[in-house]
Amino acid sequence: QVQAVESGGGLVQPGGSLRLSCAASGSIFSIRDMGWYRRGPGKGRELVATITSGGRTNYADSVKGRFTISRDNAKDTVYLQMNSLKPEDTAIYYCNVNTLNSDFVRIESWGQGTQVTISS
Repeated sequence: QVQAVESGGGLVQPGGSLRLSCAASGSIFSIRDMGWYRRGPGKGRELVATITSGGRTNYADSVKGRFTISRDNAKDTVYLQMNSLKPEDTAIYYCNVNTLNSDFVRIESWGQGTQVTISS
């Protein structure tokens, strides 16, 4: 089993910043892609950003230039630095981790979600 635990959500004013973290643990042989998704009020889940094991990143158009995804492979942790936050960024943010176990079986894991609220 693999666990993904997020932290760093909260309430911030428009224009502010937040940094989310997600640490993976458990039966991990290697970690492949990691990413962040979100579900806003009354909306479906949408991709925010992903990062490959080699560091290649991909962003939703709505967050390009404002959000930065990064990872620390030594800590099995992925981060999401969010700047210039807007009310429409309000959502529950979920961490997504794709791992291989010792049998080279791919396992996809999701965090429990962390609330991000942008409001004055």
